Amino acid sequence: MKKLLAFVLALVMVFALCACGQSQQAAAPAPAEDKTEPAPAEAEAPAPAEEKSYVLTFTTASVPEEAHTRVLVEYVVPRLEELSGGRLKLEVFDSSSLFSQDDELPATIKGNASMCYTDGSWLATYMPSASMFSAGYMFTDLDHMNAVMNGEIGQEFFEQVAEEVGVRCLCCYYIGSRCINLRSSEPVMTPADLKGVKLRMPNSEAWLMLGKALGADPVPVAFSELYTALSTGVVDGQDNPLTSTEEGKFYEVTGSISITNHQIGALWPCINEELWEEMGEELQGYLLQAFEEGVEYNNNLILEKENSLIEFFESEGLKVGYPDVAAFKEQVLNYYLADKEFTKDWDMDLYEKIQALG
Repeated sequence: MKKLLAFVLALVMVFALCACGQSQQAAAPAPAEDKTEPAPAEAEAPAPAEEKSYVLTFTTASVPEEAHTRVLVEYVVPRLEELSGGRLKLEVFDSSSLFSQDDELPATIKGNASMCYTDGSWLATYMPSASMFSAGYMFTDLDHMNAVMNGEIGQEFFEQVAEEVGVRCLCCYYIGSRCINLRSSEPVMTPADLKGVKLRMPNSEAWLMLGKALGADPVPVAFSELYTALSTGVVDGQDNPLTSTEEGKFYEVTGSISITNHQIGALWPCINEELWEEMGEELQGYLLQAFEEGVEYNNNLILEKENSLIEFFESEGLKVGYPDVAAFKEQVLNYYLADKEFTKDWDMDLYEKIQALG
């Protein structure tokens, strides 16, 4: 009996201990909830904006040997790539290989070409007031032209061209002083000597006006067709800078040159205005810098060549004449000013200002 009682007491003690253990385990607090927010995933850095780059097409009627082709190929092309780190490339299509002389400005306006050369004569088709800058004897010499066209007056005028025509001119390159080159071996000495002479001129109203002002019968012929026109007698002569006469080999089919210097020849490299705006300020700066730096390069090429060409033409059998330039200047300026219809859009105050700078 005592053994039974001891056994029962032992069982009671065991159960009591188990119950106590269970009570303590139930009372143990639950672990605190971890309210720490997970660290956000690291955001990816935005991809850098793609830098703009352009391949610009430049169309020109000039042949490879001409200074205003050489300045593009020899100076502007490499300089532009250097300045822009390769983001601006210039492809030059010379000798009217892309567009004819008549079509290159319209193509640039429409955006079918990026760039071309132009001047007041070609722009006058779209902006009549521009014809003033191509008038005969408008500039007295290269220094006068540089002061005007590569100065404040030129900058203001080029802004106006961009607004009205849709191309932006960047600067002004000298291409030489225009002289009269005839098939005849007798050089022109006075305006009267040009009466009845079929003088080739580029095909625009302003160019044809210059031919009339000189006293000739102007005939429109593209530069690329001029050698043939001279050799076959379609025209009696042509007017061009001495450099162009040599580079086009017109001395091979003509007999005389008259140093009239009736126009200080210039060309303005221009770019389609919409393309210019699209390029943005940085690339605009590179393009402008490369072409402006090219002014000196181009002009030095022309001046060096001009100095030797009189002697060269004489060695080729051409007779060189030194005409009455004062008589030509009076004839030409009076002809322009008498044609009120042609000059009605000229800014005569600006005209007088330009003349005063000369």
